[in-house]
Amino acid sequence: MGKTAIFTPMPAPTDIDEMTTVRTLACGEGWRMEEVTCRAGPGGAAYEERHGWVSIAAVLSGTFTYRSDRGRALLAPGALLLGNVGSCFQCGHDHAAGDRCIAFHLAPELVEQVAGSLKGARRANFAAVSIPPLETLLPLFSSVRTSGDYEGLTLEVAATALALDQDAATRPASAAELARASASARIIEARYTEPLTVASLAREIGLSPRRFATAFREGLGVTPYNYILRHRLDAAARRLVEGAEPVLDIALDVGFGDLSEFTRRFRDRFGLPPAAFRRSYGGARSRL
Repeated sequence: MGKTAIFTPMPAPTDIDEMTTVRTLACGEGWRMEEVTCRAGPGGAAYEERHGWVSIAAVLSGTFTYRSDRGRALLAPGALLLGNVGSCFQCGHDHAAGDRCIAFHLAPELVEQVAGSLKGARRANFAAVSIPPLETLLPLFSSVRTSGDYEGLTLEVAATALALDQDAATRPASAAELARASASARIIEARYTEPLTVASLAREIGLSPRRFATAFREGLGVTPYNYILRHRLDAAARRLVEGAEPVLDIALDVGFGDLSEFTRRFRDRFGLPPAAFRRSYGGARSRL
């Protein structure tokens, strides 16, 4: 016979301070999904908090630093914040103001169930503080914006985070590297449709291309090229779902030079070519 989990109750969500807004999107037995919007910036006070349940936050916009007993990381759009139950942490905006995340909170008993269903999972807690903005997370982030199956989405997010964390390695980065990576990530987030290159970004940051590429990779865990590509594919997926624009127009608008490259890249990451993706998911308007 299977075990029946008795879930530890989680405290009701509240706004952390006047600069942070928390909005509950959905909740159920052993899980809660929230939108967290922070307007804090450099010079703002950093408050120590504690994770009441296991917490995974999908970063949608902005950059911030996250510190816990397992280390420190820079979080940018496309990344996942990983928080263990009972762990104290601080979020800071040393480099720029504001961010927005979708936070998934799960009772430890539920996370243990998820870990137990994963092949090769050795533990039900996180070793790393974050998962970088990998291109492989693009379908998951698309689901975060559009899925109406909130409980299923929460379990999918937990399973993905646990699987990626099993072999995660910490990425120690200096304060200078974090600052440069944050500034670069903000530039890419605002201008990913432009013909950005490592050389042009390096000039804006004031580094040689080689030093810039190293600082970016150490700070965010991905290369500048892959981060630009991730933004373009994410934007294309949103437009395919929400509108009826020609695929070629979308490809060119988000920064691809031709339709064939866009189609190949999109199929590699989403498992479907753009037109088929639209047929499968079209009409599922983004909630976020």
